[in-house]
Amino acid sequence: MREYLLVFLVALSVTYLLTVVAREFALRTGAVAAVRDRDVHAEPIPYLGGLAMLGGLYAAYLVARHLPFLSTSEEFVLPDAGAVLLAGALVCAVGVIDDIFDLDALTKLGGQVLAAGLLVTQGVRFYYFPAADGTQFSLDDVQGAVLTLVVVIGTMNAVNFVDGLDGLAAGVVGIGAAAFFLYCYFASAQTNLTLATTGALLSAALAGACAGFLPHNFHPARLFMGDSGSMLIGLVLSASALTLTGQFVGMPETTGNSLFVTVLPVLLPISLLMVPIADLVLAVVRRTRAGRSPMSADKQHLHHRLLEIGHSQRRAVLIMWTWAFTIATGAVLVSLFDDPLVWWGLGTMIVLSVALTFVLPKVHRPRKTGLGDTGLPENADLEGRADEPVAGS
Repeated sequence: MREYLLVFLVALSVTYLLTVVAREFALRTGAVAAVRDRDVHAEPIPYLGGLAMLGGLYAAYLVARHLPFLSTSEEFVLPDAGAVLLAGALVCAVGVIDDIFDLDALTKLGGQVLAAGLLVTQGVRFYYFPAADGTQFSLDDVQGAVLTLVVVIGTMNAVNFVDGLDGLAAGVVGIGAAAFFLYCYFASAQTNLTLATTGALLSAALAGACAGFLPHNFHPARLFMGDSGSMLIGLVLSASALTLTGQFVGMPETTGNSLFVTVLPVLLPISLLMVPIADLVLAVVRRTRAGRSPMSADKQHLHHRLLEIGHSQRRAVLIMWTWAFTIATGAVLVSLFDDPLVWWGLGTMIVLSVALTFVLPKVHRPRKTGLGDTGLPENADLEGRADEPVAGS
């Protein structure tokens, strides 16, 4: 656990320091979210926060290669982590180009396919699904590749869609990464398997990178992560989860709900990112039903609706963090432990999240003192570019 804590702190520290460099580079290259009458931010904000996060992830990986425990782990742990970061660097580069030159949606999708395809060629993909009776349903190369592409690309776009308020995407993904680290660590401990896994290493580093970026990104943000960041952290989180099926002979047996463990390789990326994935699905359905492109802009994302019912920007972000924590932590705890207290705790968190979402605006509305408080100027279109709200991280 101490080495993972060090990995987390290294990623946090390096990301925090590199944000200053990334901000300066964004200003020099023109990767800046300009102020328009339809945007929430009141002054130009630079993009390219993803470069700082990528630097933090690589720094954590390089440190892990020299730690006594992680450096002597199974031969696949560090190579698989390196393959994920290589794919992350590729998709981050695509995001940087988009942040500077504003690529079209198909070109960005092509970059995402290349990055996910690189994972598959490096052996980081789905291999099988375990059944509740202990048997396994093996996937052939084509099935594993297709499922990997769907999950990884879907997760990247889900994070991109939820990146609509300062600190929202970094917080949601950071919570998901921390929850997944706990699953990897305690599932391995329960079954006396090695505590050194690619999933635990990457999720600890990812949680640290998100934590290091948040001080610069929480409202009022000084730097946005842009596509370079949202696609990067989406890829790393989803790849962390799918490494489970390549590094265990059968899923770890836990004392938790067997159904959750059975579908965990697909359930975890979905549950950890339930908030952004739900936002993505609703946006696609909403826009296609209206006869518009799924990538067209609107101001009906979940975070927009929170602003509309009376929450301030900060409070809307904190509430969505609460929902992300409830869903991600709940899925992990139910998978690990068979205890009524887990279900009671999950139920309590759901009730609390509902109350914060719908009751709090009625008893405490933010004062209308400008963008710094409400983040919702009158008659403003809250959406930025087609699938990347400029108001976000």
